[in-house]
Amino acid sequence: MRRGPSPWLLFNAIRRPGFRPPLVVILACLATTPSALSQSIPQDSFLAWMNSIAQQDLHQRAQVVRSIRTIGEAEQRRRFVRQQLLHDLGGFPDHRAPLNAKCTATIQAGSYTIEKVIYESLPGFYITANLYRPNEPGRYPAVLLQTGHTQEGKAGDQRIAANLAMKGFVALSFDPIGQGEREQTYSRQLDDALAGWSVPEHIELNAQSRLIGHGLARYFIWDAMRSLDYLSSRPDVDASRIGTSGCSGGGALAMFLGALDPRVKVVVSSCFPSSYQTLFPLPGAHAEMTFPHFLASDLDTADFLELAAPKPWLLQSNAADQYGFGPEGVELVYREAQDWYDLYGARGNLGLVITPGPHGMPLQSREALYRWMIQWLKNGQGDFHEQPVTMFPETSLLVTPSGHVEDLPGSRKLHQLFLKDLHARETSGSIPDLLSEFKALQIPTGESGPRVKIRNSTNTPFGSRQQLEFESEPGIWIEAALYTPSSPGRHSAVVLVQHDEELKSMPPATLAEKLASIGQVVLLLEPRSSRFKNPEGPGTGDWFDDLHADLIGRNLPAMRAHDILRGVDLLSARPDVDPHAIRGAAQGVAGIWLLLAAASDPRLTTIWLDRTPSSLRAALDISMPARLPDAVIPGFILRWDLQDLVKAIEPRRVFWTDPVNWRQHVVALGPPFRYRYVVGEITDEKEAQDDAFIREFLK
Repeated sequence: MRRGPSPWLLFNAIRRPGFRPPLVVILACLATTPSALSQSIPQDSFLAWMNSIAQQDLHQRAQVVRSIRTIGEAEQRRRFVRQQLLHDLGGFPDHRAPLNAKCTATIQAGSYTIEKVIYESLPGFYITANLYRPNEPGRYPAVLLQTGHTQEGKAGDQRIAANLAMKGFVALSFDPIGQGEREQTYSRQLDDALAGWSVPEHIELNAQSRLIGHGLARYFIWDAMRSLDYLSSRPDVDASRIGTSGCSGGGALAMFLGALDPRVKVVVSSCFPSSYQTLFPLPGAHAEMTFPHFLASDLDTADFLELAAPKPWLLQSNAADQYGFGPEGVELVYREAQDWYDLYGARGNLGLVITPGPHGMPLQSREALYRWMIQWLKNGQGDFHEQPVTMFPETSLLVTPSGHVEDLPGSRKLHQLFLKDLHARETSGSIPDLLSEFKALQIPTGESGPRVKIRNSTNTPFGSRQQLEFESEPGIWIEAALYTPSSPGRHSAVVLVQHDEELKSMPPATLAEKLASIGQVVLLLEPRSSRFKNPEGPGTGDWFDDLHADLIGRNLPAMRAHDILRGVDLLSARPDVDPHAIRGAAQGVAGIWLLLAAASDPRLTTIWLDRTPSSLRAALDISMPARLPDAVIPGFILRWDLQDLVKAIEPRRVFWTDPVNWRQHVVALGPPFRYRYVVGEITDEKEAQDDAFIREFLK
């Protein structure tokens, strides 16, 4: 990493009266070693495997970008990038209805006024915002502020917004989806969001959005574009002079908007603009901060700047950023974008600020933002130093009477928009097309036995138990336990899928022992998973693995279904297994992977699903489904649902017990589903039902 003078020295120079720094401001990072976060990432074979694919994609992209030498070639690349971004998002909504904007109240704050405004992004989908404007009449440049992951939403931007208003700007800060007055899982009884806060809401919303083939960023960017519509419509705003800025999640949205909307003339993006060369294995980016298939589409973060060049753009990063957006990755983006801006003779339009401290916007970053906006939207006329402002509590800045847009007449939540979109676009898909989809998802196998590593072997009352690993595909090793009975000859077998989901069913290891004790060869396997520990709670499932798999163009449920079939390959190759008598069993969302596997491969003669959701479409009926990222195949429900997988398996048998909804509650659907009865305190009969189900499964 390049080194330079202390950022403190450069900031002191900037603060001297009369000092006019160059347009490109580079504040060198105090830290000269990689971030503590990157040093603490554990060795993880699945994540390393995905990262190797990501780096190959990035290397191929870099070769293409480095080969560009002329503006003509650059314009051709930009057409490709824009087309690919819009394709991966699913395009933008076809909606040009009026904003129906109104101001619900104002706050007088000295030299500026705060207007509490509300307008519609989509019909019944309201945006709540605070607009800060100078009190003096006139037409002013404007800045659209994109809020990061503060649960209070727009209130977190007030210091910056107020300072911009005092410096002669109109500033608009709006609540992103899932934050402020736009929480999607708010419960009146709990007086809190069921999801806990915005990030888990965004994770599950992204899973719902991808069910219908859209990226969640589509709706966040559309909100920002509608906010630009509102700013541009105001008589006190000069629509030819609009900038945008944001930090963290807001920094991502500022980048997306700056690249895709030509009305934005100036961009400041903070605590996000990092290359996936360093960002990929880290947990910093969340659902709305990414585009589907981004790396598989030959894209990286620098493409947003290159799409917008020579638009004035300031990148900001912090030396001790704890979420993966540190100087290493940001400087990669900056250095590549410099070469691109050079093609347009506009290197001076690109800036980089790296300040000390953790993730966020300290004073140095805020003053760099003011200075950049003054430089490009006010011809450099103004003082960039931050001034004290009145800070209001969140309750004072609320736009709606209750503080929740869902209480407004006609208000709709995002999952309801997804459901409406599904109904408008869904068609009936055929079984042959479904089987072709499985091949495209790389679920089927070559049916040859995988490589196996035996870790240890122990004797048991029913025979033996081996701890082993088998190779599902090059570089992917699956942990498993093989239970074999002591009796000679060929046996029927069961591939039993294990996952970390907590259910009120018999533990998979206990079920494996029961099956082995009655003469079954049992392979208990856990499909591929990273070691990433989910801080957002179990309801969000393996969202980290799902997001990263999608970035490289792979699908997590499909890969796990492939792992199951490699387990079938292992069993089929064994001399003690009858290859025509292999069954499968799984619990919870893992049952969906088993459904995919069985529909792809006729060697699974019977499968048992226990406490598995019965429909993917049903995940759009609620605002907070549980573990949906573990089950998403993008666009799948536009043509099929889980019962189509059952049809693809026929005439083989699907034995389905206690089907659940996406809150993991058993739902009464009647035959052919089977249900447990309640034993209450009769504990000596607790396993009787499971034993009966086992006998029926093995018929």
